[in-house]
Amino acid sequence: MHYFVSSALSSIALLLTANLPQPVIAQAPPIRAYQQKATDDARKAQVLDQQQKSAPTRFDLQQYPISDRHLTHWQESLWAIGVLAPEKEYALQALENVMRLATANNLSDPQKAIIDTAFQVGHQLYTLKPAVYSKLRQQFLRTINDSTDPMWVAIALSALSKAPIYPELKPNSGRTGDRSQQATQINKLTQKVKQKFPNWAQDPHLKTTFQTINQNINNGKNLDLSRASLPSLKDLLAWEIAPQQAQMYVFCRPNRDVLCLSVLKDGNGKFVQQGKQLWSAPLLLQSIHNLDWNFTNGRTPQGIYRMEGVSRQPDDEYFHAYGQFSLVNLFVPFESGVTAFLPKQKGRFTGNLEAYQALLPASWRNYAPIQQTYWAGNMGRSLFRIHGSGAAINFFSNKSAVVSNQNFDWNATLGCLSALEIYDDRGSLLKSDMPKILDALQKVGRGKVEGYLVVVDIPSDADQPVTKEEIMKYSLLRL
Repeated sequence: MHYFVSSALSSIALLLTANLPQPVIAQAPPIRAYQQKATDDARKAQVLDQQQKSAPTRFDLQQYPISDRHLTHWQESLWAIGVLAPEKEYALQALENVMRLATANNLSDPQKAIIDTAFQVGHQLYTLKPAVYSKLRQQFLRTINDSTDPMWVAIALSALSKAPIYPELKPNSGRTGDRSQQATQINKLTQKVKQKFPNWAQDPHLKTTFQTINQNINNGKNLDLSRASLPSLKDLLAWEIAPQQAQMYVFCRPNRDVLCLSVLKDGNGKFVQQGKQLWSAPLLLQSIHNLDWNFTNGRTPQGIYRMEGVSRQPDDEYFHAYGQFSLVNLFVPFESGVTAFLPKQKGRFTGNLEAYQALLPASWRNYAPIQQTYWAGNMGRSLFRIHGSGAAINFFSNKSAVVSNQNFDWNATLGCLSALEIYDDRGSLLKSDMPKILDALQKVGRGKVEGYLVVVDIPSDADQPVTKEEIMKYSLLRL
């Protein structure tokens, strides 16, 4: 696993490995109706900045060798390719040049970090924009054949398993036989990886990637089977992870293109009302890189998070990434920085899987998807937040491929839970859900954020967001 990340990249991207402000008690901050960085001129300047950072000259290997010295340069440039998704051969070549190093020996940590970025962006463009980037298939296959790094091999296998059958590339595609052939090819690659890494069951990236691929194949064939495997939501909604602790539930669809729905329960087990209705707030839990939950910057994992404090936005430094409002801090098992993952037990969660399972109702303890936060923390994922966004809703060129048109006002992230925050061309705030979320958490926490958040995917025949009515029918909620 590779953790060396440039702070410069963190500040320009939605990358939460940046040094955020110190956690503080929850307070709904005053709303700034005007944001200079949200004006039309500022938006154009942001796009121009990305165009400059993705210019062909930035990828000249003689001028900018892939070395420790050029870590920030390469990460910023590769990120910009991901933002703009240019249909240019030079961008493809740039990714190939970096990904080719995945089979090299004696790489430094900064070099590994550059390769990490290339694989994340390459995964995004290969799976979402095949007109140019389908040629990355050879680099992914080369990685599977020759790389000794299990994480890069896992990302390569994930990308190949997700590659859709594109009519513009294969005019006769889309038939059942084509998809069956693709599944057969992925199964062969999976067996090759297992032979290459005989201890794959002890490597969390490989193990979870195999599980995800298998689930996608089986669930795609049988939605009823997927639905039947979901434990009782009544049990989950009635359960207390710890006494006198608020609990927020975020219910999603397996297709994270559509919105999730959050509801909130106070420390007494009573669901919060908004007027005479169940309090709720829509959130988007999608990865702009189209990565699964088990990779850094992938989708938000299902499972239990400790909710503890907020990180304030003292100025405009991080406005583009997070918007103007405070961020709600979420912690996964094994993550440092939490005061107490479990009440009356200081520090991070360090228990085994059985200890994590004990935080769940009995009917949920053997349900693998609800264990994702445990394994994500084990693999080093961290710094999850609930936050808004100061970026324009069309900032990411590939956004329409990972976010449904019906909720295009929400921006995808790199693993965080995205709340609505939109501005007009003059920089005036039109709407934001963060004040509502912060206010509700402050009230149930008596002035501070403290409790748990649980993310669960609910399968459905239609790719439509989860509704309040759907949640209420699972239990006689106490309002």
